[in-house]
Amino acid sequence: MGKVNTVLVPIATEDLGITSLHEHIGFGLPGCDLDTQWWKKPDEAFEVTIAKLRRFREHGGKTFVDCTGIGNGRDLEYFQVLSRRTGVHIVAVTGFVAGDSALAYFREKSVDYLTDLFVQEVTVGIAGTSAKAGAIKVGVSRGGKLSELDKKIYRAAARAAVKTGAPIITHLTTDPDTAIEIFESENLPLNRVLMGHADVGQDVDEVRDSVIANLGGYVGFDTIGYDLDMENPPYWGRYRKDRVDHFMRFLEKGFLEKAVIAADANCCALGWPGLKGHSVNYLFEEFLPDIRKAGVTEEQIEQLLVHTPATFLTMQEPR
Repeated sequence: MGKVNTVLVPIATEDLGITSLHEHIGFGLPGCDLDTQWWKKPDEAFEVTIAKLRRFREHGGKTFVDCTGIGNGRDLEYFQVLSRRTGVHIVAVTGFVAGDSALAYFREKSVDYLTDLFVQEVTVGIAGTSAKAGAIKVGVSRGGKLSELDKKIYRAAARAAVKTGAPIITHLTTDPDTAIEIFESENLPLNRVLMGHADVGQDVDEVRDSVIANLGGYVGFDTIGYDLDMENPPYWGRYRKDRVDHFMRFLEKGFLEKAVIAADANCCALGWPGLKGHSVNYLFEEFLPDIRKAGVTEEQIEQLLVHTPATFLTMQEPR
């Protein structure tokens, strides 16, 4: 079928197995490692992370896509150790979660510079390691619209995706028209883009979801588990039933093959407390039982967790 870059070696697409397309080993804003309020000793963070990844493996999970961009806690040598210890394939990304979290060093760089950086990390390696990125991360800064810096990063990501065949994963589906215009202008088909976080509580737009899917893009229901029903939920949380109902309506419109499910969970949060009890395993332990009760079949679940991620992650021929 093709290949996918993992932090250890490129693997055959058919070896991906059950995959979660938007997770984090540990995400934090630049400087979070200096915040002693939420700092964990390395051995403690390691044990917590190993336990969650092993639980993921027990549920049948084989591939974990870490969407932590440059400067947000991405540590490729650490990822490699975790992958070897747990048997979980870890896919890392290049790019930035959004312009407003990009390190200052990169903010004034040109589109060409950023394009070359992303291409280097996909085709050669990241930060002097042998680990190659398997996807490119972009995102919308706070404020509801793509900033000028966001637009520059999106354009560089689109050019790098065309050159390398890697897919793009976005942080938020906010301001999709601007994003789609950039991708189209760079001749990047929308079937190489996952528009993420369509299910966040303050940004639901089901018409937008349908537009993205009809144009060939993937739509991420990938903040699963950030439930307002839970103790001390974050502001982007949502009531569990509302998210399930939203997801089911999307499937009922015929968009099963364009739907992505993930938890956007940290194995060990950096610079903030995280959400107690929330991990990638919420998918298996809470969300899958919910959607099974709502009528989703085992064949559809296999599409969501195996076939769709494999199609999306497979490196395309560069153009």
